[in-house]
Amino acid sequence: MTLVKTKIGRRAFIRNTGLASGGLVIGFNWLASCKMTPEQVNNLPKEWFELNGFLKVGDNGLVTIMSPNPEIGQNVKTSMPMIVAEELDVAWKDVIVEQAPLNTDIFTRQLAGGSQSIRQGWESLRMAGATARHMLKEAAAQAWGVPANEITTKDGMLTHEASGNSAGYGEMASAATNIEVPEEVELKDNGSFSIIGTDKRNVDGKDIVTGKPLFGLDVYKEGMLTAMIVHPPAFGMKYKGMNADAVKTMPGIKDVFHFVVYPEGMEKQWSDGGGIPELVAIVGNSTWECMQAKKALQVEWEQDSMAESTSYHEKALAELLEKPTEAPARQDGDVESAFKSAAKIVESTYSAPYLAHNTMEPMNFFAHVTPEKAELLGPIQTPEFAEKTLAARLGMPLEKIDIMMTRMGGGFGRRLYGPFVIEAAVISQKMNAPIKLVYTREDDMTQGTYRPSYKVKYKAGLDESGNLIAWHVRGAGTNDDLIFENRFPAGAVDNYLAEKHSLTTNVTTGAWRAPRSNFIAGAEQAFMDEVAEAAGKDPLEFRLELFDRAINNPVGDPENNDYDPERYAGVLKLVKEKSNWGTDTGKARGVAAYYCHNSYVAQVLELEDGGDMPRVDKITCAVDCGIVINPIAAKNQIEGGMIDGIGHSTYSALSFENGRPEQSNFDTYRLIRHSESPKNIEVHFVDNGIDPTGLGEPSLPPVIGALSNALYQATGRRFYKQPFINDKPPLVG
Repeated sequence: MTLVKTKIGRRAFIRNTGLASGGLVIGFNWLASCKMTPEQVNNLPKEWFELNGFLKVGDNGLVTIMSPNPEIGQNVKTSMPMIVAEELDVAWKDVIVEQAPLNTDIFTRQLAGGSQSIRQGWESLRMAGATARHMLKEAAAQAWGVPANEITTKDGMLTHEASGNSAGYGEMASAATNIEVPEEVELKDNGSFSIIGTDKRNVDGKDIVTGKPLFGLDVYKEGMLTAMIVHPPAFGMKYKGMNADAVKTMPGIKDVFHFVVYPEGMEKQWSDGGGIPELVAIVGNSTWECMQAKKALQVEWEQDSMAESTSYHEKALAELLEKPTEAPARQDGDVESAFKSAAKIVESTYSAPYLAHNTMEPMNFFAHVTPEKAELLGPIQTPEFAEKTLAARLGMPLEKIDIMMTRMGGGFGRRLYGPFVIEAAVISQKMNAPIKLVYTREDDMTQGTYRPSYKVKYKAGLDESGNLIAWHVRGAGTNDDLIFENRFPAGAVDNYLAEKHSLTTNVTTGAWRAPRSNFIAGAEQAFMDEVAEAAGKDPLEFRLELFDRAINNPVGDPENNDYDPERYAGVLKLVKEKSNWGTDTGKARGVAAYYCHNSYVAQVLELEDGGDMPRVDKITCAVDCGIVINPIAAKNQIEGGMIDGIGHSTYSALSFENGRPEQSNFDTYRLIRHSESPKNIEVHFVDNGIDPTGLGEPSLPPVIGALSNALYQATGRRFYKQPFINDKPPLVG
């Protein structure tokens, strides 16, 4: 084993962990029971020995590794334990993986969002494994009377070659718990990894395909009641009254009541965004009985604020695009003068609608609140923040609130916001009984917390030689200001101006997979192609020219730019090579590249011939996300992100009339179908040894631009308004 020479102090470990995803605590004793393979069941250890908050070692060498962050399908429940196992130097076949519950004394940033779980947990996860390995070596050294630095480890075995001594981790586990936590630990050299960088199947894969209970909707507890909610039919409405008594007599119904989720003046967390302050609860024996009661219930609501419609949002956003901001987000050079001297000017405006999250599993949560404690179980991306809100709402100290996490049937940002957790707890407290709150699909789609609607206007100026001399972008979103002013092409254009507006609305919005980037990347990359065409240049080469400028002669201080132009150009060059860009394939092709979540993605997309909305035939994708922990899972994430981007930009939209969502289920809200997904996808990762960066979101934003550019090549039309299937632009030229 090759070890890095730089040593990392224990205090630095604990401090860094506080900013990342875990903690080192000896004698950590809340570990859950383990789910094992049949082989492991037949080889159970008689005793487990806990070495730190991440792992425990059985007397027979089996190792349980805890996955601290919520699992929403991004496969961190496999990848995070892989990092620990790598530094522990244990065989993966001897590892049992468990989902850790929320425990803020041990783990920090137990959050799934921003594609940051691996990036922010990388160092602390490694040190957790390395620290345990160090303690096992010290225990063996004391037992054998030899120097610890002469002991080697491999696949859960300790060996001292000179004396001929060897032992499995299980034999030294008990003694290792008495070893002092080291002041410093050494990490493996990246070149010596044997687990990281290899394909490992999803640890929950078999349970998923065989239907074993894993998800929130699978939760069942003895004596549990079912709860459902009724929310206002339109945004800007509040509760007035209902015919509760008539419904309470229906079969299986225990109670129907109006309740306040967030009392006035209560301290809330950012994760409470989108929560509706007042709702109606229906509690019964079963989901079916609650649904029947919900149909019979008549609730009166009154309009409390403006009943907004999509037409209003579109008009208001368009008006904002015509207004300069009081202070630009970024300004380099003199854009106005550059446009006056430009030989050619290109202008385009792009727009996109609201989008629902539409997770496969609608919102749900189990809660059992008593005067002594609150026990909660379910799918949530932000359990730590939900716990703080629960403490404020229930009037309980944090130590009396216990949140356990189930696997989630999708998140995409929707489960960053946990009002449904608070609703479940308040209903349980009112009923003095354990309840499982279940949203219907209609509840989920019409309740809010949508991807904002957006508009952006671009203007570019070219000189007589086709060089880009001016770039102006002004964007606006509902409850969101949209623009990333320090991203490309900032730093690559002498005269650059970025402005942003936000339109305040009463339609609740929030993060949706790759927030802001999920729209602005596609618009930017479509416009980049339009400018390249006006310059008479190949679109991929046009981008590379700009990156050369940002590398060799950047505008302004390059430290102000969010991106690394060399890595950015690197994925473009890789996708150029892998897609054989420049050769005639006989198919319409589009290229795009984008940086977000600390990673770089470039794509070349090819379409089949014919039709108003040709099907995607092939995508070639290059990704620079640093070290890839689990390649098979990483490819799944990249592929899923691209299909998600193609589907939503092509087919999906959510609209409003008088404050009411006009789509409430999949009969009116269009999603991509299996037959419409790409036939072939190739994913190529840049191997640069850099610490891991984001992966779950970065492939979605640029594919929308690649699709738009390919559609132009296929149809002769440029697409400016999403969803593309509803956009019927005129032929260009």
